[in-house]
Amino acid sequence: MKMHFCIPVSQQRPDALGGRYVLYSVFLDGFLFCKVRYSQLHRWNEQLKRVFGNCLPPFPPKYYLAMTTSMADERRDQLEQYLQNVTMDPNMLRSDVFVDFLKLVQLDTFSIATKKVSLDIFLPDGRSTKVKILTSDTAERVLEVVSQNIGLCQELLGYFGLFLIQFCKEGRLSVVKKLADFELPYVSLRSSEVENCKVGLRNVYYDRVFRDILALLIRTCLNLTAIQDIEKEWAKPTEVQRQKLEALQKEDNQTKFLELAREVRHYGYVQLEPCTCDHPEPGCQALLSVGSNEISCCITLPDNQTLDVTFQMDRVKCWQVTFLGTLLDTDGPQQTLNQNLELRFQYCEDSHWRWFVIYTKQAFLLSSCLKKMISEKMVKQAAENPEMVSAFICVCFSLFPPSAGTKLH
Repeated sequence: MKMHFCIPVSQQRPDALGGRYVLYSVFLDGFLFCKVRYSQLHRWNEQLKRVFGNCLPPFPPKYYLAMTTSMADERRDQLEQYLQNVTMDPNMLRSDVFVDFLKLVQLDTFSIATKKVSLDIFLPDGRSTKVKILTSDTAERVLEVVSQNIGLCQELLGYFGLFLIQFCKEGRLSVVKKLADFELPYVSLRSSEVENCKVGLRNVYYDRVFRDILALLIRTCLNLTAIQDIEKEWAKPTEVQRQKLEALQKEDNQTKFLELAREVRHYGYVQLEPCTCDHPEPGCQALLSVGSNEISCCITLPDNQTLDVTFQMDRVKCWQVTFLGTLLDTDGPQQTLNQNLELRFQYCEDSHWRWFVIYTKQAFLLSSCLKKMISEKMVKQAAENPEMVSAFICVCFSLFPPSAGTKLH
């Protein structure tokens, strides 16, 4: 699936020979990722072609005469499409040519030299772990270092990811964005305009079957998912469930705790900040939780009554993120597109397709969650075989033999 690259603005800059060049501001998931020249992207494309041949998407052609405004806009759109399409190939995403170039332009854009640093990684149980990394280390590499610090098995890294997480008032947390494997966490944190922000670790697997198997077999998953989801009210237990969970936590009965946590509403979901939507009428306030193949919405109506609505991903046809504003101060400090964003999705309701619109500064995060759920569904459909689950369980047992009394449901 395409990544959320966009180039909303570009600026003309003078060069050393008295001419001018265009500098493109490339945003990823709504945050400024880098500023880069056409010539740099052109050389990168040539390097990729030498490795991957003609499977690359078309690259915008060179112009040998001065560009008109319409030609400049067209090139900007073409470069945006190129970046979106080139990231659809997973082999390309993992290649040294791809990653090394993006590392370089991130460091250059924010004038950060490669050096050794310490970085605090926030863990979902409230603790932090300090890791020693290079400023040029990618999120994939930093995740490996974190896993060594906390004892997370390498085979399970694919079920976790690094995020930018904001610490809000009264101890509340807000997930800002997931870091792509090729992003540099140190640079992303330093360049972010979000106050009180840290790099944090969370699970990135929403399929309930496999998540529950992992949670029941692996102690680490207890520490990294269930407790925070409940304490931070991302999961919503009933009062009876909460009392039982507190008692089981005091008893250190991990198996029973997780068995009960699985039954809690929105366990393992990502909760978004309050936003607005156009359902059942425009301007309604909404609180969204995303997970287990659904978008769960608690909507406040104009008369202050609440309405719970669930959109099943099986009935979502497509969606798109739209930036509704403009960037006027192109040379200023603005480095996020988190204002005036909307995500609209086409949904089948009563055998009719209609569009639903959600206005949220976390539109890119929401879209990333939807893409992840779709990809998990595609993997399951490709297998469509009970042996897949059995094989998965066998692998988990071989890696982590459960203690006496562990039950699978």
